Amino acid sequence: MDASSLVEESAEKRVCIVGSELVENYTVYIIEVKVGDHSWTVKHRYSDFHDLHEKLTAEKKIDKHLLPPKKIIGKNSKSLVEKRQKELEVYLQTLLNRFPSAAPKVLSNFLHYHLYEINGIAAGLAEELFHKGEQLLAAGEVFLLRPLQLYAITQQLKLAKPTCANGDAKADLGHILDFTCRLKYLKIPGMKGVVGTSNIEEQSLPFDLSIFKALLQIEISDCVTGQIKGLPSLRPTLATLSIHLSTNNMKEIVVPEATEFAQWEPEGVDTDCPVTAIIPKWKMLTTLDMSRNFICCTDESVKLIPAVEFLDLSHNELTSVENLQHLYNLVHLDLSFNKLKVLEGVHTKLGNIKTLNLAGNQMETLSGLSKLYSLANLDLSSNKLGQLDEIKHICALPCLEKLALANNPMCIIPDYRTKVLAQFCDRASEVCLDGTATTEKEFDTVEVLKAIQKAKEAKGRMANSEKRVSDVPGPAAGGPQSSSSSASPSLSRSTCSSQEVTCKEKAFFTKEILTHVDSTFTQRCYDVYTKTCDVIPQVKTDSCLSADVPCETVSPCCFEEIWQPWTTSLSNLLLPPSFLQHNSTNQEFTGKLSALIRSSNKEKSTPTPHSTTSLDDTDQNCLHSGDGYFEMSLDDREEIMGCSSSSTVQDDVNKDSDRVNMVVWCCCVSAGEGLSQRPSCLVATDSSLVLFSARIQLEEPAITLEELYLEKDFVVSYADVETFRFEVPDVCVSLKVKSSNTRWWFFSDTQSLKELHSCVSLQVNQTNVTSNAQQFIRQFLNSWDFEENEASVKGGHLIHFFKPNSMATSINMPGIPTDVLSQIGLFESNKDPTSNPMILFLTPRHLCVLKVDFVALAGRDPWDANAMRGCSKITRIPLSFTLLKPKQGCSCRGVSTSHGFHGDHVVELMGGHELLTVVFALSQDKLTFQQEFIRLRGNLREIKTIALQRNSRLEPSTTSQRNPNTSVTREVSQPHLSLSLLYPAKSLIQQLMEDNQCPSHLTLSSSLRFISSLNGEQLIHLFHDNIAEVENEELKLILWTSVLFYRSPDVEITACVLLSTRALYLILDDSAAMLTNHSMMWTWQPSEEKDSDILISYSFTLKLKDLHSVNVGLFDQYFRIVGPSADHIITCLTRDSYSTHRFLQQLMTVLSLLEKVPSPEPSEMDFYSQFGKKSTGKMENYELVHSSKVKFVYPSEEEIGDLTFIVAERKNPHPPSHSFNILLYVLVFQVHVVQGQTARSILQPKALILTSTDVFLLDEDHISYPLPEFAKEPPQRDKYRLTDARRIRDLDRVLMGYQTYPQALTLVFDDVPGPDLLCHLTMDHFAESEGKGDRTQGGAEGEVQWCIFVPGADSRERLISLLARQWEALCSRELPVELTG
Repeated sequence: MDASSLVEESAEKRVCIVGSELVENYTVYIIEVKVGDHSWTVKHRYSDFHDLHEKLTAEKKIDKHLLPPKKIIGKNSKSLVEKRQKELEVYLQTLLNRFPSAAPKVLSNFLHYHLYEINGIAAGLAEELFHKGEQLLAAGEVFLLRPLQLYAITQQLKLAKPTCANGDAKADLGHILDFTCRLKYLKIPGMKGVVGTSNIEEQSLPFDLSIFKALLQIEISDCVTGQIKGLPSLRPTLATLSIHLSTNNMKEIVVPEATEFAQWEPEGVDTDCPVTAIIPKWKMLTTLDMSRNFICCTDESVKLIPAVEFLDLSHNELTSVENLQHLYNLVHLDLSFNKLKVLEGVHTKLGNIKTLNLAGNQMETLSGLSKLYSLANLDLSSNKLGQLDEIKHICALPCLEKLALANNPMCIIPDYRTKVLAQFCDRASEVCLDGTATTEKEFDTVEVLKAIQKAKEAKGRMANSEKRVSDVPGPAAGGPQSSSSSASPSLSRSTCSSQEVTCKEKAFFTKEILTHVDSTFTQRCYDVYTKTCDVIPQVKTDSCLSADVPCETVSPCCFEEIWQPWTTSLSNLLLPPSFLQHNSTNQEFTGKLSALIRSSNKEKSTPTPHSTTSLDDTDQNCLHSGDGYFEMSLDDREEIMGCSSSSTVQDDVNKDSDRVNMVVWCCCVSAGEGLSQRPSCLVATDSSLVLFSARIQLEEPAITLEELYLEKDFVVSYADVETFRFEVPDVCVSLKVKSSNTRWWFFSDTQSLKELHSCVSLQVNQTNVTSNAQQFIRQFLNSWDFEENEASVKGGHLIHFFKPNSMATSINMPGIPTDVLSQIGLFESNKDPTSNPMILFLTPRHLCVLKVDFVALAGRDPWDANAMRGCSKITRIPLSFTLLKPKQGCSCRGVSTSHGFHGDHVVELMGGHELLTVVFALSQDKLTFQQEFIRLRGNLREIKTIALQRNSRLEPSTTSQRNPNTSVTREVSQPHLSLSLLYPAKSLIQQLMEDNQCPSHLTLSSSLRFISSLNGEQLIHLFHDNIAEVENEELKLILWTSVLFYRSPDVEITACVLLSTRALYLILDDSAAMLTNHSMMWTWQPSEEKDSDILISYSFTLKLKDLHSVNVGLFDQYFRIVGPSADHIITCLTRDSYSTHRFLQQLMTVLSLLEKVPSPEPSEMDFYSQFGKKSTGKMENYELVHSSKVKFVYPSEEEIGDLTFIVAERKNPHPPSHSFNILLYVLVFQVHVVQGQTARSILQPKALILTSTDVFLLDEDHISYPLPEFAKEPPQRDKYRLTDARRIRDLDRVLMGYQTYPQALTLVFDDVPGPDLLCHLTMDHFAESEGKGDRTQGGAEGEVQWCIFVPGADSRERLISLLARQWEALCSRELPVELTG
């Protein structure tokens, strides 16, 4: 239909019943309604007509006999239906003629006027807004209006008729206009095709948006832009504009005036060209979403939107990007799913871009993106990128953190992730590729690739150089040294040489290869291999000579001295990360393994003993004359892998039986008559299991295939396997061979073990017993020890614990306590800590250490379900009092052997100030443990310890510069920080420094005293380094206060409250130890901290997403925060209305930011799901419901009235109502002086209430009221308990000064006889009073003194002012105030 014609008031209204249909046992009549050019159909049965007639008869006095009568018999007969159809049509037409201008509401609803006719639509909308308009505006939700509704409003405004034509004030058009003038968030969803049963095409209906005067955000979809009028009227206020499926160019939306004026220019632009119009800019528009349209180019209309920060042009038909240089505020740009093939010089148009989405295009090269230096997030998925070399264009971008390359041709390249990450060099660990953070395994592979690449580059440079340098730097550099000369492991290392020390080991090969394990083999497995090192002289490469700066000799790493004594003893217990690159996907490696296995099979058929091959025989061939690198020839490689080059046995063995199906690097523990541990390579072939032992060379930073030394331990056919099953679920598989008393346990990553178990289970006939880590741990615990929230068990890592006293010898720190390990029973004093490994598990609340007696376990039946339980002991350490030791600064630049060992395997934990040193046998377990440990500690909902590090970083001279790239190799970093957090605003730093003023009355532990001494910038660094637990959170406020916990309402603790954008942190005083269940486990005193660089403190964290409500106390003297459980109810006694008000204001701001800040990444989420919630809250019954759903509950008049009544009841059972208004409520301290050798003051918290005639002191329960929702019974004590009361007229004088307590007020009352204010203590609100005050407290006889300390300066001034005013009104003279010394 043509929507251009207007529907006038006099439009003809017709109704016709065009047919009927039988539904079940009744007839439905099909009614066609026509109003002008619009028509629609309605279906009703006769009973609907009857109900309509009843209502019209009652309301409009319609003739009762106008409706055809009912029929009982034959009501569905064809003749009756046809007759009734004509009669009902006449009935409806009669009604329409009776009400030509405005139909009654019941008739309008009957004919669906409210759905399709402009008067009915407008009336229905007006009535809805009459009832709900104010609530909708207050809630700030997105309001939905369909184009048909807007068309009806537009047409109604064009008609010359009253706004309330039908006489119903609720349906007045003014309600709509009032609502639209104040509406802020609007969504207009159109549709293709007709509306409902009508012939109305919504997409072609014109409507006007000029009725909206305060819109901030609007979304329009499926509308023809030519029909949208009034868009320019939105320019003054609109901040977010979203248009979908509605336009084919940007100009129609941004510059609608362009259809009238061919030559136009934006305002404020000087031009010499003739123009016909000056167009105002969209000055408030910051977000423009024009995704899912048909736009082919970005035209010059973008000149009018200079303030836009978020621009979404995804799912269009763009082939190029132009004119974006005018958007100098643009930060986030989405160009996904267009037709872009190349972007050249895009940095000249997108200078400040941070997020760029180019997914789903046709990009083949990235050359145009190489200068987007501010880019942080880049999505290139689903393009046509086929070459890894394209990554070189973006690998140097300094801020790039997230990169998506999925569904590109390059993704099919083997090891695509590691090859991409390797191009980022030192930033590989900071880049999140395809939504997955870089794993430790990938990082290790990247490091190996980097080392190999550097070695190749250095070798190439040396091959091209004619100068050869082979002397060792130092005093003896003048002459060459032989390869057999010995040197200390801690030799000075050059930062320029890529390989300084090569350790060679004496190699040997077993004389017998056995498939059936016998006693000889069992005895051989117990050997722990010793290591001998031939230190090769350092070689200064040519890269040092060609550098611009001289090559320096760097002092040994700080880890060298500490860990050097342990590297030798642990060398055969740990699996280096460089071994993991040699896996079943490495064809060269698997080929050599197959050759070695075939060679062993040949030896079985020829019982000639195999000669032991030594690397010493090849020393002369290792050092080639061409360069300074040590390589091996092909023959040398074969000897290293165990295949003698002199072998001449014919290859007559079936190669298929030796095919390598799977390779698993693991730590092997074997036990029979003794215990043996070693890193091993377990190989599964088609017919057998083969175990190789690996020799470790910790001095080598990376192990290449040529340097890898393997020795075959055994070959066992599947027919000889008795059991091969998971001994510890997902952690360890055990192997038992027939006719042997030896058992083997293999520890590796979960995925590899599962794949190996599945591979072997197909060959071994055995019953598999399924279990999980939860069931495994539960068998060691009593039923009362296993908590429901600990059902999730993580980890299962093979570890070694070291005694702190033995470490102290190496560390040279004799002051470290050594009793913690004896307390938890991890060690026996007469045993070496490396003698028996342990298994480490993590539960949500505990660190579980399982000590297994493998020798005893080997003697038990492998199928005995209780064998492990009988041979093991578990120790649980609370997570809340265990934390990662902060990393000390390391100034060394070289990477020593011990440094690499520490970085790959060692984690140092702290319990109090006591050190627990954990060495992981598998290097990948360290990172997994650290990540899971940090996550579980962050999820703890209880008081826990934190470590605050006093180091040079917090010194004023060093905090001015902060290097975002500084990190310790292979260590878990703190939560990642964006640039805005690394370089905070100066205003924030200044504000934090001003807030970091601790009140004098608070007692501080050493850790809190340290925090109070920091300036603003130091506070921010301390927060991010030692306290923050959530990604990208920003410190907003610091507040010093006392706190009460719901579980311990009598213990008031000093706390430093840190409010961030994600959580609330309470750094607590040492007295918080009495609130925990583990205070006796870690016995440490603050005195131990005075000479330590690490301060241990207690902390409590409440994530803002877990915050339910905030209760504000009377006169803003305190506030209570309520979380999901009783442990999360905390009252902060600020005793200062200004501090409370400022905290609540900042908290509301932070909560609003959580709701409003959009994700910087491209999202498929509906637009208004991110930007629609803009309200700050709704106030109802003294409850402010914030948009984040957090309730802010303020004191009601009823609560203040109850307190007034209680106070008045103490004075007189029938007091005059006007004399007991509460003038002031303030939280104070009553000072009691304790006499002794040195007099000291005790502060007792009180609530002081000042009325017009009296002063009251009360004990108040600040934490228990109002009752939490989960409370099952009332608290043990009342909310208020009166302790003392005095009349103002009895006040004699006020003493001010420092005599009793600094800034305290001493109120001196005359102890005159009169009515006792404490005589009416009969109400149920209070317990009995403990006394009436101290009548001789420092005063003369007949006087009573109250020594009151008011912490807040404003509250103290108000108290004095109000007290003086009331005293003057009662006594007709000024209040005497005396100043003391």
